[in-house]
Amino acid sequence: MSDQIKFIVDSLNKEPFRKNYNLITFDSLEPMQLLQVLSDVLAEIDPKQLVDLREEMPEQTAKRMLSVLGILKYKPSGNATDMSTFRQGLVIGSKPVIYPVLHWLLQRTNELKKRAYLARFLIKLEVPSEFLQDETVADTNKQYEELMEAFKTLHKEYEQLKASGFSTAEIRKDISAMEEEKDQLIKRVEHLKKRVETAQNYQWMLKIARQLRVEKEREEYLAQQKQEQKNQLFHAVQRLQRVQNQLKSMRQAAADAKPESLMKRLEEEIKFNLYMVTEKFPKELENKKKELHFLQKVVSEPAMGHSDLLELESKINEINTEINQLIEKKMMRNEPIEGKLSLYRQQASIISRKKEAKAEELQEAKEKLASLEREASLKRNQTREFDGTEVLKGDEFKRYVSKLRSKSTVFKKKHQIIAELKAEFGLLQRTEELLKQRHENIQQQLQTMEEKKGISGYSYTQEELERVSALKSEVDEMKGRTLDDMSEMVKKLNSLVSEKKSALASVIKELRQLRQKCQELTQECDEKKSQYDSCAAGLESNRSKLEQEVRRLREECLQEESRYHYTNCMIKNLEVQLRRATDEMKAYISSDQQEKRKAIREQYTKNIAEQENLGKKLREKQKVVRESHGPNMKQAKMWRDLQQLMECKKQCFLKQQSQTSIGQVIQEGGEDRLIL
Repeated sequence: MSDQIKFIVDSLNKEPFRKNYNLITFDSLEPMQLLQVLSDVLAEIDPKQLVDLREEMPEQTAKRMLSVLGILKYKPSGNATDMSTFRQGLVIGSKPVIYPVLHWLLQRTNELKKRAYLARFLIKLEVPSEFLQDETVADTNKQYEELMEAFKTLHKEYEQLKASGFSTAEIRKDISAMEEEKDQLIKRVEHLKKRVETAQNYQWMLKIARQLRVEKEREEYLAQQKQEQKNQLFHAVQRLQRVQNQLKSMRQAAADAKPESLMKRLEEEIKFNLYMVTEKFPKELENKKKELHFLQKVVSEPAMGHSDLLELESKINEINTEINQLIEKKMMRNEPIEGKLSLYRQQASIISRKKEAKAEELQEAKEKLASLEREASLKRNQTREFDGTEVLKGDEFKRYVSKLRSKSTVFKKKHQIIAELKAEFGLLQRTEELLKQRHENIQQQLQTMEEKKGISGYSYTQEELERVSALKSEVDEMKGRTLDDMSEMVKKLNSLVSEKKSALASVIKELRQLRQKCQELTQECDEKKSQYDSCAAGLESNRSKLEQEVRRLREECLQEESRYHYTNCMIKNLEVQLRRATDEMKAYISSDQQEKRKAIREQYTKNIAEQENLGKKLREKQKVVRESHGPNMKQAKMWRDLQQLMECKKQCFLKQQSQTSIGQVIQEGGEDRLIL
């Protein structure tokens, strides 16, 4: 089995499939994917089998594959029970059934391609014998068989020509060209070897280059797998976000809604659905059926010309005039009861039309709401991908807007204060510059005075000492404040931790219970799912068996019905012949001469006697013709000679008239004399 799977994987990785499977990935394929691989292999053999199984029903898939395998003459090992298991395995995509089929197909692909091509033209259509009694059907079937035989002969000739191959001269040219290319390649390889042998450790370098190539290929393969896993992770995250959003919206709806409102909403939906099912959909279905019947009637009728259309238009105009006259007569009666009923009918029709219009508007609004919800979910996912925050909706959005408005008023006030502060800052900056200039002037004057007194630098050292003492006092104050803040923060954190622990203790207990319950439910779900899968597979196999049995019984019923009709026809023919035979016997036995004359035997004997008399007369005539044939032939020959003689005399006479200028011929005493 492992060798079989290895051969299948190697064949699928080659041209023209290029599946890039290994033993693990191929063995982990799901039944649907395995059936798709089998369909792709069959499509390579027969291009008509190129089908996406997601767009095809399972019954059609099984029927199509079984018919193709039957054409390709695949024989599964085993008896009749194994054949039924083979069909079931092909329906559900069982690996013990699919693997041998793939191995058999991939072993002889070219041979099966040829067989599938020939099957398109050589599978004979079986025509029932009762239909072959018709002359046209029999002639068509005979022509079909002759064309099939002609195709066989042509295909044999084609295969013989294909097997003959090229001529010896062309083969020799190809061999000489290939030998030249081989010599050139050998020379290039030797030249490269000489260049490489000069380098140190060239064998080691070749080994390293080979390993580098292998690692690069492996790196590409790993990068591809990494990209695929990233895509899968991205899709999984998106799916998780969608599910979380749905769960959140459902929880919000369940938290906000009351039982009375939920019941009221459900009653409205039930009423709407009942109206759609009982009134609207049946009317639409009836209208569609009428349209379909009308279109089928139009299609079944022959093509209409211009005269037919004019005739139909005239009929329509006549019917419309009759309808208008009937309406006028009805209005002339002016019956009060009918008038009241007509008012009620009008009101009822108006109400029904309004009801239908509102139902259509509600349906359109529901569809529009569903599309808008889909768009909103897409936009929400996009915004979450961009900045990672959720989009607000409903009351949260209103609160957010009100908060924004209050913040905008505060922002305007603060902006005005900032503008005032900026103006004041400009004034203070200017005064600061002026004071700095005055301070610099005073400092220069002080330095000059200190230099005069002999104590230069006294003011600078005094300022530095004051500044250092001020900094020391500030640092001491900051140290005291930080120590107090840290002690208060530690106390707060300890109190918060104790509060959170006490609050989370009950939640943790509930979470443990819920986890145990979740594990039990997941186990039960897996068990139920496995039971469901096995039951579904069994029901599917039983259903396929029953469908095959029903199909077989239907075919037998049709055959028996056709045989019944054929035997009825034969019985009727035999009854007619028997009736004619009895009538003939009655006429032949009866003493009445007129009835005897009506008998077919008497008519046939009379016709035979007439034909015998006619034959005798014709034989006598033939005898007379044979006896007079020789003299008549001689007489005909004499007449032909006479005609020839007369033609000769005519020619001589014409020549005599044309030669009058040369001389004159005189006939005297049976002699001709020429006088010049």
